[in-house]
Amino acid sequence: MLNDQFADAFNRGDALTLATMYTEEAVVLPAGAPLVRGREAIQNFWKKGAEQLEGMRLTTLDVQPLGNDAAREIGTFVLKTKGQSPQQLDGKYVVIWQKDGGKWKLSTDIWNANK
Repeated sequence: MLNDQFADAFNRGDALTLATMYTEEAVVLPAGAPLVRGREAIQNFWKKGAEQLEGMRLTTLDVQPLGNDAAREIGTFVLKTKGQSPQQLDGKYVVIWQKDGGKWKLSTDIWNANK
C-alpha cells in the first residue's frame, strides 16, 4: 500500500508528497549519484527525477522486521524515460521503513539498475 502511494505520487510528479513519505533525516543513496540527505533535498531530488522518468512500478519481494519500529524491504522497480524514444529501466532496491509519529516512513533508500 505504501509503495502504491509512493509510485502514484512519483507518476503524478508530486515531489512534496514523496518527500513527506521520508523521515526528516532520511538518506537516499541513488545509483551513480551523491548521497541525498534530509526531506528538502529529497523533495528536490524526486522533482528532478519525475521530470525525466515516468511509469514507476514497485514490487515488494521481501520484508523483515527490525524490532517493533523498523522494517527492511527488498524489491524491484520499473521506470520509463520520457521523450521521443522511451527506454525501460529496471532494477532492485532496499529500503528501511521506520515508525515516525505513529506512521511508517522511509529512513534509508538505496537502489541500482539491472543494466
